[in-house]
Amino acid sequence: MTDAGGHGGSPSIEQPDYWWYVARTDLLHAALSSYAADRTTVLDIGSADGPSASWLHDGTRHLASLDIDPRGLGTNGVCGSALSLPFADASFDMVSAFDVIEHCDPEAEALAEVGRVLQPGGTFLMAVPAYQWAWTDFDVANGHFRRYTKRRAVAAVERAGFRVERATYAFTSVFPGFVAERLARRLKDRKHTSAVDVVSVPEVPRALHHALLAATKVDEALLRRRLDLPFGSSVFVAATKVSDAR
Repeated sequence: MTDAGGHGGSPSIEQPDYWWYVARTDLLHAALSSYAADRTTVLDIGSADGPSASWLHDGTRHLASLDIDPRGLGTNGVCGSALSLPFADASFDMVSAFDVIEHCDPEAEALAEVGRVLQPGGTFLMAVPAYQWAWTDFDVANGHFRRYTKRRAVAAVERAGFRVERATYAFTSVFPGFVAERLARRLKDRKHTSAVDVVSVPEVPRALHHALLAATKVDEALLRRRLDLPFGSSVFVAATKVSDAR
């Protein structure tokens, strides 16, 4: 996604219609879109993972896109690092980073850069993978440095000078399947011991694809009603910049 050595682009570059990317787009919109209201100058970090941020393109915003991998970036996208954003201070009133910060080390430097380019009172929208106990070869291949609990994600964002407005887990309805898949990976000898270019996602039969999407509609309905979910494989955060501490 952004800053892990040896890792290239998101699997969504090759499979944008994979069930997880389709579902995440809908879940992000349900949980976080209200915090994007009236925001007009937006930076989306990690934009080569295009599907997740598609709902930001509502026709009312000036949207800048950035990724370390030029594949998947549109003609107006900027190739660059989340650890050194090529934008002036206070350039945007909203920044989104969906499954990006876990690729950045040090974490604090990436969040400080988000704060630097945000205007005071600006909005930060973030998604990260959940639970360090779920770490497998898939995280290594994807160039992750860490996974998060909701508490850890909130603490990191608050240390960077933000006030958290909402923090919730997501993919709760399909969480049992996620746990089973992670346990199965741990029981197998995996080939990948380092980051790779574009990771292959697990194959899913078409019937299961539709069943998983249908299950996540439960999450979507609850998130849209502003009900935070108690567990899941992702953490979503909406926050407001309240200081220039960095």
